[in-house]
Amino acid sequence: MSLEAVGALREPVRRAVYEYVVARAEPVSRNEAAEAVGIGRTLAAFHLDKLAEAGLLETAYAPRSGGPGAGRPAKLYRRSAAEHAVTLPPRDYRLLADVLAAAVERSGVEPAVHAAAREVGAKLAGGEVFERLGTLGYEPFVDADRTIRLRNCPFHALAQAYPALVCGLNLALLDGLVDDRWDVRLDPGPTGCCVAIQSKDNQD
Repeated sequence: MSLEAVGALREPVRRAVYEYVVARAEPVSRNEAAEAVGIGRTLAAFHLDKLAEAGLLETAYAPRSGGPGAGRPAKLYRRSAAEHAVTLPPRDYRLLADVLAAAVERSGVEPAVHAAAREVGAKLAGGEVFERLGTLGYEPFVDADRTIRLRNCPFHALAQAYPALVCGLNLALLDGLVDDRWDVRLDPGPTGCCVAIQSKDNQD
């Protein structure tokens, strides 16, 4: 399924539809995707359903609010929670990460892990913060309070299994990534990464 999912993104228009959906905080309708990408509703529906079949998007139904068809259930799309990866030949870095995370929790060496994560973050630093976060897969966006939120957690699966360890490690990594003009804190929401980043100039 992962190979099929990756293959589904080879078509340029379908990839554009996918990128639009995953960049949105709320589920997307066929009409919204069609308008955003500049294609017809029927073609948008075709690509959205192909992405759902490949396991890249999830679907749900909700009443429309306003406009034609108001009150009727509309098919909505959002990114799937499933992860997809293809390695040739097969590799299982997740298994190794699970073993190492379990060993760290049992041995109580979190301070050393945080220090190492901060050092790695400093090595990854460079350039504009927002762009760097995007390159690392965090999918940053700015909320109404001018705080940088991270729509994606690159370590999601491990964070679910070892939340205290991985979220602390992630906080240290991002603290090392930014300079002292930024405040980095744990501020988990219902989705996305648990870390929030705010310029100290924007704080009251």
